[in-house]
Amino acid sequence: MLSLQFIREHTDVVRKSLADRHTPGPLDEIVALDVRRRDLLSETERLRAEQNAAGKKIGAAKDPAERQRMIDEMKGVSVRIDELTPALRETEERLDALVMEIPNIPDPATPFGASEDDNSIGQQSGEEYSDPWRKPHYELGEALDIIDFERGTKLSGSRFYVLKGAGARLQRALIAFMLELHIDKHGYTEMYLPAMVKEETMWHSGQLPKFRDNLYHDAEEDFWFVPTAEVPLTNMHGDEILEAGTLPLHYVAYTPCFRREKMSAGRDVRGIKRGHQFDKVEMYKFCEPEKSAAELESMLDDALDVCRALGLRYRVINICTGDLGFNAARTYDIEAWAPGVGEWLEISSVSNCTDFQAHRANIRFRREPGARPEFVHTLNGSGLALPRTMIAIMENYQREDGSIDVPEVLLPFMGGTGRIKPAG
Repeated sequence: MLSLQFIREHTDVVRKSLADRHTPGPLDEIVALDVRRRDLLSETERLRAEQNAAGKKIGAAKDPAERQRMIDEMKGVSVRIDELTPALRETEERLDALVMEIPNIPDPATPFGASEDDNSIGQQSGEEYSDPWRKPHYELGEALDIIDFERGTKLSGSRFYVLKGAGARLQRALIAFMLELHIDKHGYTEMYLPAMVKEETMWHSGQLPKFRDNLYHDAEEDFWFVPTAEVPLTNMHGDEILEAGTLPLHYVAYTPCFRREKMSAGRDVRGIKRGHQFDKVEMYKFCEPEKSAAELESMLDDALDVCRALGLRYRVINICTGDLGFNAARTYDIEAWAPGVGEWLEISSVSNCTDFQAHRANIRFRREPGARPEFVHTLNGSGLALPRTMIAIMENYQREDGSIDVPEVLLPFMGGTGRIKPAG
């Protein structure tokens, strides 16, 4: 989050940020409440000081009549303090809640734009292509009996499916391959994380309050199902001061992810492109502020390395201010070409959140032993997200006879299966 002090001292910067993002924000109410809070606090402190000074005089008074007169005079002060205290508390609570609704400041390198239509294409590897015989993954998956939509709906309802046999193994192979690549080649430390977290964990990572309607919540136990491993990874070092020499920290984790998809009602209803439950391998970094821009480029290349190893045609999208995520200051999306559905599918989003999440989760570091703590910078990126990577594999590696070749890098995880063939 942005600190109240930053908002107070840089109100014009925050106002410009909201305008650049093309998003409303309660900035004017925050400014007004901040003035009210300081006025209430000032008056309360003045009255308490007056009360304390009077208390000393009352205690030292020898004349009972004089003492009673001073006590009577202070009754009005006590009443006023009793009136101010709840007003101050309510103002502070409202102010704290509103500050949580202000998004991060876009990085100067983030291109200006009003919406996703203004995003620009950066580097690209491979062009769009198709063949008359190529099928979309949902037809291919049913023909090969590796995706069962009917039973997914039977078990859980719409936007659920079952992966069967070689389909389930292919997804598991992708997860295992991506984890090993990020661990062994890119130097990340693997984390196995809870898929349910406390409410405060959602607040600290920036999921609440903005995305409340898109999250699954067990109200009885007050558990929140993670929409991404970014949530628990952000909080790994919440309320900690990382000692000198600890940074950078590079983590990678596989988790199932859960989203209500209310924001995409009616979109992508066919196939496995958009569901309430999906798998993802997530990269996460904690680093010094001056190094986060370079770490973002490095994380982007780590995600692209997966695309290159899998032989996918991909392109990098520079996300503009109007399409920037709530927590992010700078974001790249990676899209892979899926020739069966004829679409570029987003398979990764890589973001620099600067110190925005660190302020929310209170994560700091020391440059030297005993030095003043500073807030870290955090970065996150999909490395990669399933099932869209599955779609790209299935549709790019399908053959005219209806079979699917398994990418070479996945063979060690497929038990010798090099091709997924129709039954019989």
